Amino acid sequence: MKVLMLNGSPRVDGNTAIALDEMKRVFDKEGVDAEIVSVGKEAIRGCVACGYCFQNGTCVFDDVVNRLAPKFEECDGLVVASPVYYASANATLIACLDRLFYSTGFDKTMKVGASVAVARRGGCSATYDELNKYFGISGMPIATSQYWNSVHGREKGEAVQDEEGLQTVRALARNMTFLMKSIALGKEKFGLPEKEPRVSTHFIR
Repeated sequence: MKVLMLNGSPRVDGNTAIALDEMKRVFDKEGVDAEIVSVGKEAIRGCVACGYCFQNGTCVFDDVVNRLAPKFEECDGLVVASPVYYASANATLIACLDRLFYSTGFDKTMKVGASVAVARRGGCSATYDELNKYFGISGMPIATSQYWNSVHGREKGEAVQDEEGLQTVRALARNMTFLMKSIALGKEKFGLPEKEPRVSTHFIR
């Protein structure tokens, strides 16, 4: 089992990193190969809908997104964590996810997704919903925990005081591990769900 973990915070070793490190310790204990990649300080521009990826299989902007693509394809699960800015995720992370999901043509069905929001106070549930939409449109089951996946802390290191938040992400890592292993067994016995030819319509027809 392999998990790719994306840290959307620009703060090195900040509260978002604390949440991901807490999850990684559980993954390590469960025998899951987990890799954390920090993207919050990367210079990542947004998608320009140029269509280059459809013709060439990679994004036209050759940055960390193209380097993440093979890791994403290889992994069994993806964890995306972000600090909360104005009740939403870090814009750099969103630009990364927009291009990563859009430019990768491989089938993401049954890869397990999980999101974590980190905030001083409010906006966690809105950010949690925002990040989960990437999984929902891609056929990726969403791992859940004992509460919405949020950790609180403002100043660097304060997240270690949020005992409930850290317990929540530990439970998330355990549930995600169980789900990935269960899906692997299901794929081995039953294969992936049947897919119909894609129907894509617009509101005008």
